[in-house]
Amino acid sequence: MVIDTHIHIIVPEITLEAAPHETWRPSVTWENDEQVVIAGGRRMRSVLRPYSDIEKILEEQDKAGVDHILLSPWSALFKYDSEPEEGLRISRIQNEALAGLAQKYDRVSALGTVPLQDIPLAIQELRNLMQEPGLCGIEIAASVRDVFVGDDSFRPFWAAVEEMGALVFIHPTTGGLGISALEDYYMNNSVGNPLETAVVAAQMVMAGVMEEHPSLKVLLAHGGGAVLGIRGRIRHAHSFQPSAQKRLKESPIDSLKRFYYDTVVHDETLLKQLIEFAGEDHVVVGSDYPYDMGYMQPAELVRSLGLPPESEEKILGGNAARLIGMDS
Repeated sequence: MVIDTHIHIIVPEITLEAAPHETWRPSVTWENDEQVVIAGGRRMRSVLRPYSDIEKILEEQDKAGVDHILLSPWSALFKYDSEPEEGLRISRIQNEALAGLAQKYDRVSALGTVPLQDIPLAIQELRNLMQEPGLCGIEIAASVRDVFVGDDSFRPFWAAVEEMGALVFIHPTTGGLGISALEDYYMNNSVGNPLETAVVAAQMVMAGVMEEHPSLKVLLAHGGGAVLGIRGRIRHAHSFQPSAQKRLKESPIDSLKRFYYDTVVHDETLLKQLIEFAGEDHVVVGSDYPYDMGYMQPAELVRSLGLPPESEEKILGGNAARLIGMDS
């Protein structure tokens, strides 16, 4: 079985077409068999495949040889910049719609979203959605209002996540961390996104979040971004630098290996290194559907590696089945 853990959807209930008076909503329409996605007044050219129609999305999965999908929202619709109660309303629109899809289609599981700008409210919404069949966790951004989620202010959230056994998928959102050099050449995506993921992963490690909550199920997008490239440096810093040692007791490598990583790396050698580093039990298939930086055939890169059949089976679907509760 192939399970794709990195598939985004704009549920119809959150589109502009569902509430034309709420102009912040994205528009998803079809003109002459061509999908038109407009957000913030601009057409999204990076969306290559159906984004809002679940039947069309499942047709695309058939073409890709994917048996089961884990849906997650478009990160721009987390709406952390809104007032908490409004953020809760927006979250619930999506959570109810995603739960409905997961309950209707056997091939679908889903991650919801919570108003993480208000941690007590986010925890309560997480408790609510974890009671919904088909929802197995949430997708969150790497940062909330410029504060990365490894910050101490998020400690109650991570404790609650561990207690509930929820899967948390961390996805970059800032598009370059405010670095002007990344504004050209599409580097806000190709470089900025993996850099942002590495920052949040390193912060969670060095702040002791992964060490203090060893049962956390945290999935990092895009193969963990630049995590493999920085692992040696943070390990070395932790070996001698007091400021790097002030929270973390174990080796940073041990904490990095607690994360789960998807396969969206676009490099066979890097994917082999990721599997060797994280372990065959901590890597899962991802496509980053429906975007231009994703995979059309997400399982093929894994199959091209020549892994032992048992290892290949784990990465293609076994690990994801465990994370989303399909094996229980």
